[in-house]
Amino acid sequence: MTAASHWQPGGRAGLAQLLARPWDVLVVGGGISGAGILLEAARRGLKALLVEQRDFAWGTSSRSSKLVHGGLRYLKEGRFALTRESVREREALLRDAAGLVEPQSFAFGDYAGRKPGRHAFLLGLAIYDRMAGQRARHYVGRDEFLALVPNADTAGLQGGMCYTDAKTDDARLVLRVLQEARSYGGVAVNYLGVERLLRAGGHVTGAQLRDALDGTTHRVAARVTISATGAWADGLRAAAGGMRLRPLRGSHLVLPAWRLPLAQAVSLMHPQDGRPVFAFPWEGATLVGTTDIDHGDDLAREAAITPQELGYLLAALRCQFPALELGVDDVIATFAGVRPVIDSGQADPSKEARDHALWLEEGLLTVTGGKLTTFRVIALDALRAVQPLLPGWQDSLEPVPILAEVPRPYDRRLPPGQTHRLAGRHGRDAAALIEAAREGELTLVPGTQTPWAELRWAARHEAVQHLDDLLLRRTRIGILTRGGGRHLLERVRAICQPELGWSDARWASEVAAYLALCERHYGLPAAPTDAAAYA
Repeated sequence: MTAASHWQPGGRAGLAQLLARPWDVLVVGGGISGAGILLEAARRGLKALLVEQRDFAWGTSSRSSKLVHGGLRYLKEGRFALTRESVREREALLRDAAGLVEPQSFAFGDYAGRKPGRHAFLLGLAIYDRMAGQRARHYVGRDEFLALVPNADTAGLQGGMCYTDAKTDDARLVLRVLQEARSYGGVAVNYLGVERLLRAGGHVTGAQLRDALDGTTHRVAARVTISATGAWADGLRAAAGGMRLRPLRGSHLVLPAWRLPLAQAVSLMHPQDGRPVFAFPWEGATLVGTTDIDHGDDLAREAAITPQELGYLLAALRCQFPALELGVDDVIATFAGVRPVIDSGQADPSKEARDHALWLEEGLLTVTGGKLTTFRVIALDALRAVQPLLPGWQDSLEPVPILAEVPRPYDRRLPPGQTHRLAGRHGRDAAALIEAAREGELTLVPGTQTPWAELRWAARHEAVQHLDDLLLRRTRIGILTRGGGRHLLERVRAICQPELGWSDARWASEVAAYLALCERHYGLPAAPTDAAAYA
C-alpha cells in the first residue's frame, strides 16, 4: 500500500465514501499516542480510522524535548516499574527505528556542593544499566569531562558522570508510525475534527466530524471510539463529567551549533530551583530545554515561550557555559509544548507523575498522560481496555516489533549519514524519495540535516495542507533556521508550489500566515528579559 493511498495529496476526493465505511475503532487525535493506537489496531486486524482536527503531530508530539529516555529522574522517586518500562521501550525504538531514534550520550558535571551527589547519581546509573542489560563506566575525571564539554564552567568541577539515552525527531516519528499503520490498512486523515460524539442507548457509537478545509460534515460509525487528544482530552470527555488534567508547558530554545557546540548532551540542575535542564545537538542545531510550568492559556491557541521562561533557560546556559556569554541574540527559534499530565494536586508541577491513564466512560475510552517513549505501551493498554467492547476480536496483545525492517537505499550523491537517516525517517518510501529528487535536491538545506528532496516528497505525498505543515512538522526548517526560514522561501516555493498545486495568491496567503505564526509562537517573546529577571 503506497503512501499516497490514504493521504489524499491532491485533495479530499473520495473522503465521504471512505468515512461512510463501518469501522471497528475510531481514534481521535493525531499525536504519537493516537498514531500508536492506530498502528496496533490495524496490524491486529481491526478496521481502524484516525482523525486529527489540525495536522498530524500538531500538538505536544511536535514540541516535545525530542528525547526518548528511560526516565532516570524517576529512580530517585522509587518509581522502578515506570523506569524499567521506559528503558525497555527506548531499547525497542533504538532497534526498530534506527536512523530516526538514535543514541545520545549525556554528560553531567560533578561540582563540589551541588546536588545530586556523585554517589547517588552513580547508583542510579548502575540501576539504569541493569534495567537495560548493559554495563558501562560512568565517571570521568575533571580533565576528561572538560575534553567532552570544553566550554563547561570549571569552578568547583571535580569530574563528571556520563550515560546514554536516545533522541528523535518527534513529528517524524509520528509520521513514520502512521506510515506503518497504513501498510496494515489503517486510515489517517488530518484537518478532520470531532464536532460531536454520536450516542445510542447512552453509549458512544461514533462521531460527527467536520472537515476544517471545506466545512463539510461526516457521520462516522464505530464500534469503539478512543480519544487520544492529550492535553485536550477533557474537552471531548466533558460530558462525562469532571476535569482530570493539568496542562503543563515545556518551552525550549534552539541555538546555532557554532554558538553552543556540543558533541553530546549536557545535563545540569538549574541554579535557581534544582530542576534538570539539558542542551544537546539536534538536526544540525543545539536544542535547550525545558521549563515545566502550569499552562493557563487557551488550549485552542498554540503555546509560546514567555519572557520569564526565556530568562530561566538562558540563566542555566550562563551557569554551565559562562565563557560563551550566551544571550537573547543567540536564539534562532523557540517552541513550547503542552504536556498532558494527570492532576494529583502537587504544588510543584514538576512533582506530578508522568504515568498514562485510561478512563472508559459510556463507551468512550480516553487515553492521556504518558511519555513519548512509551507510546506502544499506551496503545496496547488502550486495546486491552476496549477488547470487551469488540466481541469476536481476539488478540494476545503481546508487543511485536514497532516498525518493520526496511532496506536501506543508497545514492552516491547523498551526504554522509543520509542513507541511514532517510531510511529511519521515511521507511519504505526512502528509495522513492531519493529517486524523485531533482538536480541539487540531495544537498542539505543550510544549517540543517534536511535534504531539499524531503520538501518535494512531503509536498507530493504527505498530506500537506498548509505551509506550516511542511516547514514545522514534515521538515523542521522553521525551527532550525532564523526567522522561520524566511530567506529560504523562494527555493521552497520553486520546489513545492507546483507539487501542492497552489496558485500564486494561495502561496502568498500561506507565506503571510506562516511568518506571522513563526513570529508569535516560534520566535522570541515580545519583551525578552535578562536571565536575572526570572522569578
